[in-house]
Amino acid sequence: MLNNASRAGRIADQIQRELAQLISNELKDPRIGLVTITDVEVTADYSHARVFVTTLSMGENAAESALEGLRRASGFLRSRLASSLRTRTVPQLHFVYDESVERGTRLSRLIDEAVGKSHDDV
Repeated sequence: MLNNASRAGRIADQIQRELAQLISNELKDPRIGLVTITDVEVTADYSHARVFVTTLSMGENAAESALEGLRRASGFLRSRLASSLRTRTVPQLHFVYDESVERGTRLSRLIDEAVGKSHDDV
């Protein structure tokens, strides 16, 4: 079982590297903008991959439009992955917005504000 888990991790890492390169170099959809892939999770049978992304574009609907653009390009990305992956099947790509970076930034800002207020009181 350990060997299977490490293989899934290696495949997920390879998918992450390949997708990052494909998205930045070959996708021309203006909805996508600047996207960072934070993580990839592959199912045990390698048939599905959840791709966690964040956007660097600021805007009210930047995340939704980037996800829509990525979902529309998932067939193209999957076909390009087929040439670089050494697996029998190429997983279907499911793009998910990763809120952890945004949440971490918000918490950091709150901590900075709390520390700043405590120094003002002293």
